[in-house]
Amino acid sequence: MKQSINILISGGGTGGHIYPAIAISNELKLRYPEANFLFVGAKDKMEMEKVPDAGYQIEGLWITGIQRRITIKNFLFPLKLIFSLLKAKRIINKFKPDIAIGTGGFASGPTLMMASIKKIPCFIQEQNSYPGITNRLLSKKVNKIFVAYNNLDRFFPADKILKTGNPVRQDLLLIHSKREESFDFLNIDKTKNTLLILGGSLGSRRINQLIEFQLEFFKKHDVQIIWQCGKLYFNQYKKYNDLDHVQVHEFINHMDFAYAASDIIISRAGASSVSELCIVGKPVIFIPSPNVAEDHQTKNAKSIVDNNAAILLKETDLDTFSIVFEILLKDKGKQQSLSENIKYLALPSATTDIVNEIEKALIK
Repeated sequence: MKQSINILISGGGTGGHIYPAIAISNELKLRYPEANFLFVGAKDKMEMEKVPDAGYQIEGLWITGIQRRITIKNFLFPLKLIFSLLKAKRIINKFKPDIAIGTGGFASGPTLMMASIKKIPCFIQEQNSYPGITNRLLSKKVNKIFVAYNNLDRFFPADKILKTGNPVRQDLLLIHSKREESFDFLNIDKTKNTLLILGGSLGSRRINQLIEFQLEFFKKHDVQIIWQCGKLYFNQYKKYNDLDHVQVHEFINHMDFAYAASDIIISRAGASSVSELCIVGKPVIFIPSPNVAEDHQTKNAKSIVDNNAAILLKETDLDTFSIVFEILLKDKGKQQSLSENIKYLALPSATTDIVNEIEKALIK
């Protein structure tokens, strides 16, 4: 094996692509402390901030996705793709990676396409039950495809698929020992029921509107809330930090404490969130975003709900929220059964299993 290992990783656009990439990198770094890591992301997307925060270098490509409606951005897409392919080629020629890993997002397409042309061993990690077009196109070019759901041979070559689950933050494996500490860290009342609201890294307009409308309802039922409203909405909702039973956060950096303190969780159903929530093992109400390709968040949520492990509430049914929530709040038996059932679906060794497979290419 080479003395110096160069590892190229591409994934971004949302936390659901970024955090699996960082989790895989952290595990590889533990095993190969002298390895060189380089991320490739999309300019102006959140990975350009989050990846350096995690201690890794990143290069940006001028790339965006195709909009579902006719826009100027769509006319620019072919030009952006050509520029991104050329820049990805330059990055690869300079960095000389031994392996390339893609976790989805706009930049991973050009990056892994050029890496595969260079005959570099390539791996992709698909978080969702319905794969995005980037990973579907890349699937014929890569060595292995790590997935979190069954029946993905509809989209990928069956002999390349390995079901591992989605990589998650390793500190989540220990949250049940952090409950007492979490109350002090978050400065919340341990005698009250605690509701955690997660609308995704950028935030969810409909979930934020729902929570704002229900603030008096939560107060009446003696529920305190930890509310991650997202970067796009923080200025609009931060005024509610003045209320005794409300904490509004743009982003929660210590998710282990937020999960540990919570009794019930309301969440979008992005793939990484679903995987984390299986490990966390708390009662969950999923409110899937309908504004994603192929409605994959609803499919993600249904894979859990069909195992009696969570509650699904569509955006079209939010007028029933107070009834659904009050029933769950009062039914401790239901809370316990949801917790037990969702924990049964967890795949906590996903990161280790993925890196074990990648390591085979490194030690050849």
